[in-house]
Amino acid sequence: MATPNSQPPPPPQYIPLLSDQNYVVSPASLPHSHLPRRRRTICLGITLLLVLAAASCSAFLFWPSDPSLKIVRLRLNRVQVHTRPHVAIDVSMLVTIKVRNGDVYRMDYDALEVAVGYRGRSLGHVTFQRGHVRAFGSSYMEAEVEFNGVGVFSDVVLLLEDLAKGKVPFDTVTEVHGRLGFLFFEFPLQARVSCEVMVNTVNQTILRHNCYE
Repeated sequence: MATPNSQPPPPPQYIPLLSDQNYVVSPASLPHSHLPRRRRTICLGITLLLVLAAASCSAFLFWPSDPSLKIVRLRLNRVQVHTRPHVAIDVSMLVTIKVRNGDVYRMDYDALEVAVGYRGRSLGHVTFQRGHVRAFGSSYMEAEVEFNGVGVFSDVVLLLEDLAKGKVPFDTVTEVHGRLGFLFFEFPLQARVSCEVMVNTVNQTILRHNCYE
């Protein structure tokens, strides 16, 4: 009995691989529609900060301020106490005052007043003529304060005790009143400095003085 002829199996079908050139690899894209808006916000914030800083510096520079007073020198010319016909005192002092203007405006002061007192009681005051100080400048003025025959009734006992010790305390108050001017604008101003002065009545000198604003 004849066996049928066995046929060999068909060869496997060849499928060529696709080339890499057929694939395009693209990176993942991020949404950048908000980037311009974010940049504008940052720029706007920086601009506002710069404007605020410039405005603060301008306000600090141009805002008017009161002048400063300083007693540069204080010299005693004469102090004398009279007991007849009543208790009275003569005081003569030479005061050198420095007026400093720290603003960008000129300063015109209408009056410079120096008052002298004894233990809180005013003995008198002297007013001096007007003047002016340039911007960022200083001016010096010598003021001679002199009072003769000023009656001291309420503090007679204390005054006699101070005379026995050879030391009499005085206090001086210096005030300036004026205005700052710029174009058509004027700003009122005032300044004040107080001093405590200890006078030696034996050798007619000033032992010490302490000034404060």
